[in-house]
Amino acid sequence: MLERFELSDERENWLEEAPEALPEATPEADAQPAARVADPVLIATPRLDVPTLLLAIGIYGAFTAATWFYHELAWWLVLPLGAIIVCLQSSLQHEAIHGYPTRLAWLNYLIVAPALWLWLPYGINRDFHLRHHVNEHLTDPDLDPESNYVSPEAWARMSPAHRTLRQAMATLLGRIVIGPVYYAALSLRDLARALRRHDGVVLKHWALHGIMLAGLGWWIVGACDISVAEYLLLFVWPGTGLALIRSYAEHRSAPDVAARSATVEAGRIMSFLYLYNNLHALHHAQPTLAWHRRARRYRVMRNKILGESRYHLIKGYGALFRDYLLDAKEPIVHPAKARSGLRTASTAGSSASDALYSAA
Repeated sequence: MLERFELSDERENWLEEAPEALPEATPEADAQPAARVADPVLIATPRLDVPTLLLAIGIYGAFTAATWFYHELAWWLVLPLGAIIVCLQSSLQHEAIHGYPTRLAWLNYLIVAPALWLWLPYGINRDFHLRHHVNEHLTDPDLDPESNYVSPEAWARMSPAHRTLRQAMATLLGRIVIGPVYYAALSLRDLARALRRHDGVVLKHWALHGIMLAGLGWWIVGACDISVAEYLLLFVWPGTGLALIRSYAEHRSAPDVAARSATVEAGRIMSFLYLYNNLHALHHAQPTLAWHRRARRYRVMRNKILGESRYHLIKGYGALFRDYLLDAKEPIVHPAKARSGLRTASTAGSSASDALYSAA
């Protein structure tokens, strides 16, 4: 079973070729080395980050306008607007996790807690993402809660229908279309487990999330007369799918920790949509760097970032769609764990054979 998940040498090295025309190192690049794996600083403490605050005001203003004038707009206009607003707010949540726009964690919480994608409480999102930033655990499905891989044991336990879903979601199209429903279902499953186990921490996050959902429901359904089904289809589903395009390309399994995070050199529109988190190797190296400073820092440090990440570079989201819309970018089972399982099985088989020969 596990043999089918081993990567060929060609597949292992698919992003390790040096890009053309790397700039020479500059004094500023040498003065700003990438943070190492053990760097514990994950949360910034700005007095007030005005660009992030203005961004939050803009997102909620756009959401208010799009929902209030919903019935005056055609559905084909609402859908892209809703997707962009929901995706941008998910990007804003990511910035709040890292300490923006203020140094007051409770205030940042209030600013981003009305999760427009509905299915994931901000507090759980925050806890998962901070665990994800333990860089030496990156991509390990047993330790990284944001890993897109599964362990061989988890794969063996999956039903045939579940495996089919995961195989479809290994493609970019599957991640966009199926992913929003799949991850929402996992979130509800985790809530059910927390209820059974009386998990106070998880239930506290869901209780706070429930208050925010009640407020959003009052506005969306009560004030704007948008049905739950319409909001799910025109805002939540496409917005989550748009956000999942970014996470689809962010990481890969690699022996070197720095090589596990990708850089997607996207245009201004897509970069802004993801608040420059497409420069993901830079983000993992310097997680407290504000979103509006990432592009300039990357231009200065490009050769260093790409060199340390073994040129884990994707030339824009157009290239991602071209290559992986219908093809899997990565195996489903974590490659290192799959190989480890094969070695263990091989060793166990050899031991059993030795025992048989000895008995003979």
